[in-house]
Amino acid sequence: MKAYLSITRLKFAVQLQYRAAAAAAFFTNFFFGFVRVMVFQAFYAFSSLDQPLTMEQAVTYTWLIQVTFRMQPYWGDTEIMQMIRSGNVAYELSRPLNLYFFWYCRLFSSRLMPALLTGIPVYITARFLPGGYALSPPDSAAAGAAWLVSLFLALLLGCAISNLITISALWTIAGDGMQRIFPAAIMVFSGALVPLAFFPDWSQGLLKLLPFSGLMDIPFRFYLGTVPASDILTSGLLQLTWIFIFILAGVWTMNQGTKRVVVQGG
Repeated sequence: MKAYLSITRLKFAVQLQYRAAAAAAFFTNFFFGFVRVMVFQAFYAFSSLDQPLTMEQAVTYTWLIQVTFRMQPYWGDTEIMQMIRSGNVAYELSRPLNLYFFWYCRLFSSRLMPALLTGIPVYITARFLPGGYALSPPDSAAAGAAWLVSLFLALLLGCAISNLITISALWTIAGDGMQRIFPAAIMVFSGALVPLAFFPDWSQGLLKLLPFSGLMDIPFRFYLGTVPASDILTSGLLQLTWIFIFILAGVWTMNQGTKRVVVQGG
C-alpha cells in the first residue's frame, strides 16, 4: 500500500508542474460553459412546455459539467498507451507491483489534480456571475455533502473505466477504438451533452442503472436537490457496484493480456 501511495503523491507532484496548461484549461472550460449556458437560456426563453429542471437548475448543471470535465474518463493513460506502442511497456511489466493498481493510482492522480486546478477556479468564478448565468450553491448542506461523496465515487468509477481503456491497448496496440467508443457513450449517457432528466420518461430507469450516470448525473442531482441526500446509500451502492465490475473486468483483461506478450519495437 505504501508503494501505491508514493506513486499517487509523485504523480500529484508531476501534475502540479503544468500550471500553464491548467490556466488554459480554465479559460477553455469557462468559455464553453458560458456558451452552453446561453444555449439553455435561449431554449427556456422560447419553450412553452414544462421542463424537468428549472432554468436555474439547468444552468447550475451545465457549470457542474465544466467543473468536473477534467476528471471524466474520456481517454486512457496516454503515456502508458504510448509505451505499449513503442515497446517500452516491458519496463512496466518488470515492476514488483500489481500492474493494474499501479496504473490505477497513476490515473487517480492524473484525474484528480487537473480537476482541482481547473474545476475549483471555474466553480468560484461561475458562482459570482450575474443572475441567470451563475452557478447556484448546493440545495442544502446535506445536498452538498452527498454531492461530494458521490463525486468521489464518480472519480473512482472514472478511473476504473479509463484503466480499462488503457489496458485495451495491450490487445489492439493503438487503442484508438476504445478511446472513441467509450467517450461517445459517456458523453451521451452521463448527462454531459444533455442532462438525463430531459430524456424520455420511459428511458429514465435504464439510464440510472447504466454506469455512466454515476459519473455526472447522480452527483449533480444531489447538488441540485432533485434527489434527496438520504438516497446517497442507494446511489452510492450503485456506483460502488459498477466500480467493482469495471475493476474486475480490468484485472481480468490485464491478466489475460500479460500471459503472453509480444513487445513492439527493439
